[in-house]
Order: sequence, then C-alpha cells, then structure tokens
Amino acid sequence: MFQSKISQYKSFIINLVMPAIIFGFITGTLTSFFVTLYKYLAHHIIHFSQIGYELLREHLYILPVLLLLLLGASFLLARVYRYVPNLKGGGIPTSIGILRGIITFKWLSSFVGVFVLSLFSFLVGVPLGNEGPSVQMGTSLGRGSVRLFAKTQGAWDRYSMTGGACAGFSVATGAPISGILFAIEEAHQRISPMIMIVASSSVLFANISAQIFASFFGVSTSLFGEIAVPRLSIKELWIPLVVGLVVGIFGAIILRYYQFLKFFFSKVLRISPQIKIFFILATTVCVGLYSFSAISTGHDLIVELFSPENQFTIAMLVLILVVRTTLTMSANTNGITGGMFVPSLALGVTLSAIIGKIAIYLGMDSELYLVIVVLGIVACMSGLMKTPLIAIIFAIEALSCYENIIAIVMVALISYFVCEVFEAKSINDSAMETRVEELNHGKEFKVVKTDVTIQVGAFASGKQIRDIFWPANLFVLSVKKAKTNSEEVDEHGGKELRAGDVLCVQYSTLDEEATAKELEAIVGVQQKPKIIE
Repeated sequence: MFQSKISQYKSFIINLVMPAIIFGFITGTLTSFFVTLYKYLAHHIIHFSQIGYELLREHLYILPVLLLLLLGASFLLARVYRYVPNLKGGGIPTSIGILRGIITFKWLSSFVGVFVLSLFSFLVGVPLGNEGPSVQMGTSLGRGSVRLFAKTQGAWDRYSMTGGACAGFSVATGAPISGILFAIEEAHQRISPMIMIVASSSVLFANISAQIFASFFGVSTSLFGEIAVPRLSIKELWIPLVVGLVVGIFGAIILRYYQFLKFFFSKVLRISPQIKIFFILATTVCVGLYSFSAISTGHDLIVELFSPENQFTIAMLVLILVVRTTLTMSANTNGITGGMFVPSLALGVTLSAIIGKIAIYLGMDSELYLVIVVLGIVACMSGLMKTPLIAIIFAIEALSCYENIIAIVMVALISYFVCEVFEAKSINDSAMETRVEELNHGKEFKVVKTDVTIQVGAFASGKQIRDIFWPANLFVLSVKKAKTNSEEVDEHGGKELRAGDVLCVQYSTLDEEATAKELEAIVGVQQKPKIIE
C-alpha cells in the first residue's frame, strides 16, 4: 500500500507537476515579453493616432487621401482575413474557441497577424482594445511552446495554450488571480486540478517576468493604476442596487443589439467584406474628427471619467455611449482585429458616469461618484461578459475595491441576474459562435463511436476523465477497467484511468483524421481502432 502511494505521488509529479511548471515557465515568460512589448508599441501608436487626428482637424484637405489609403487597406485586410480567418474579430472569443477545441489555427500566423493587425486598428482609432489580442497571442505562444520544445507531447497542447491565454490576460490587465479564473469561468467553464496547476504556473512566471520587462520598456503593469475608492456605508447600498439594475438592463439591450448588427451586416447589407471594413474605418475617422474620446480603445476615456470633474456633459456621454457601442460592435462583427474587453468596460463606465452625474444633480455627495463608476465596470463584466467571479476578483485586484466587497458582490450578482432573466448570451460566446459558424459553413459533421485502450505511458494514464481536455464534442460513454486495475471509486467520486482500461467514446467531427490523431495523443497509439458506428 505504501509503495503504491509512493508510485502514485511520483507519477503525479513527473507526469503532471513537472510538465506544467516547464510549459508554464516557457509559455508564461514568452507571453510576458511579447505582451509587454505589445503594450509599449500600442501606447505609442495610440498617442501617435491622437496627434494625427488633431493635425487632420487642422488640415482637412488630407482627408480624401487618407480615405483612399483606408480603402486600399480594407481590400488588403479582407484578403488576409480570407486566408487566415482566425485573425478576425476579438481575441478572447477566438481563444475560447481554440481552447475548447472547436476552432483550429496555425500558431505562428495567428501570433504575428494579431500582433500587427491590431496595432493597425489602434493607428486608425477603431474602438477595440489590446487585452483580447494579448490573450490570443498568449494562446498562440502556448501552442508554439509545445510544437517547438516538445513536439511528441501533443496532449499538452491545449493545457499550454490555456496557460498562455491566462498569462496574456493577467499581464495585459495586471490582475493575476483574474487571469487564473479566466481558465475556469471563461475558457473551459469547469474546474479541475490540472487546469488550476497549468493556469497558475503560467500566470506566476508571466507576472514575475512582467515586472522585469515592464521596467525595461517603461510601461505600467497595472491597467488603471492606483484608485482611491471611497468606502460605502450600509445606508448607501442603494448605489450597487441601482447600478446593477441599470447596467444589467443596458447589457441585455447591448447583447440584443449585437445580434441585430450581426444580422444586419450579414443578411441585410449584402456588400463585399472589403467595403464593409472600409465603411467601419471611414466612419471611425469621421467620428474621430469630432471627438477622439468616441473612438480608440476607451482606456483614456475610462481614466478621465474616474473624476467627477471631467469635461463631459450628460448629453455628450449619451452620444459617446451610442456611437462607441455601434462602432465597437460593428467592428467586431465585420472581423476587424482587436479586443472588446476594455471597449466594453468603457461602455459600462460611460453609462455609470451618466448615473453618477444624475445622482450628483439630485443631491448625492460627489465623493461617491467614483464608486458608481467602478461599480459600473464590475456590473459590465458580470452582465455583458457573464463572468461574475472574474468581475468580483478583478474589482479587488485592478480597481482597489478592498473595502467594498459587499457592494461589489451585490452589483455583480444583480447585473448577472438581470441579463439571465432576459436570456442574453455572453458577448464573448456570441462572437465565438459567429467565428465557428463562418469557419464551418457548408461542412458536415460525422459521428463516430469507437473503443480505445489506454496504452502504457499514455498521457491519460493516472488521470481522471474530468482532468483531460478531450477532443471537442467527444463523450466518454463507459470505462471498462482492465482486470489488473482497481475498480474502487477514488476520493473525488471518479476513477483514475490506467493502462489497459478500455473507453467507449463517441464524438462528432468535421475532420475524422485530425480528431483521431488528437485522441491518440491522449490515450496512446491504437493498434487496430474499432469503429462501432
């Protein structure tokens, strides 16, 4: 019995802990370096874009030449998106689809393409952010780590990509715990020891190295810096109640509006993709001539709206809210590369700033304005993105809400509940479904039911079914234990798989050969696969 336990712990360390740490170190460090470099370049390009718009207002005769250049860029972008469709749209939805195994991609072209094309979006001023691309670059580097350094360990592919995605999110936002939760609540929507170990190790190494790289490039590791959020008393808990309800209803409307725009651009506005892209870019330039706050990532807008003495009137904020919502959703629907994380937060902040200004007009102390704005961010994350746990932790990590836990939990749950009542889908899930529909258009699924045997030394050996990232749409119907293996249920209520165990699995796939190869990377090479159906 003692020897068995020793062997079990040894297998746990060699087959799980050590690879997780090794891949976590490689993926986390690489992601940290490139995301920090990316943040540095994005900051300067956005600043250059702002100066460019100021010059354009003074020299409007340049506008026709600029529009002509944008028309050429639109044709080029449409061609790139045609050959590398994974570069389209937000990085987080695409990464979620990749991590769940329902979107295929080539890691190098994805990494380089997202890096370059999203910087172009910032130059034009399209209201998209850099957090989504950071997640997708981390996902790409996660696969690259396996392909370059451990090509025979294909089963670790999605685990390393998960670590890279979490590292990308944590470095981009300065919120490491939220980065770990990204794997659990957003990417895989389940928890297991393997997911925790892989995500935690990647985030740990990424954030340690980010401190070094950030000092070198001279960029901040935090998203919004230090924020002094006043503490709410019990009698002021009406604030999270109001903010949660208003932002929750707004989130439900926005999610419906996103579906409408998707229908409008795909079914009603039947013009070529390059013309649609040009329309978005040209509209962005025209709006930017009026106000740079209505375009770009929204980060500077959020920081400015943190202060109750900001220059915006309620009418201006309403206009910015409508314009930014339409531009951001339209840009994503038409596949322009860039993230929706901070732009979505900017919508929540703009709406909550309107609430705050109205409350001050009605007699509220102006010191509570910042609390309303911060609660708007949390409500937006919880309702619009359907990630209440990440929203709560993000508020503590990135928004310094240590003394307002009750208010944070209240606003997150209320906003989430309102969106659930209206049956509104997460904006990331909606965008991901759009990408999947585009990629799988005209293809037919094949259903396969077969038996596979766990081979000696296979990745699955010693692991529970719940810990394994099986190919997409695969279900383990039954497990027939080998005679030499124990039939006892373990302490977690499941059974560890051992060499010789026979699994009856069923899956639907568009590429039977690729799925079979992915399955064999987990259970080992099968001598004579037996197809039941």
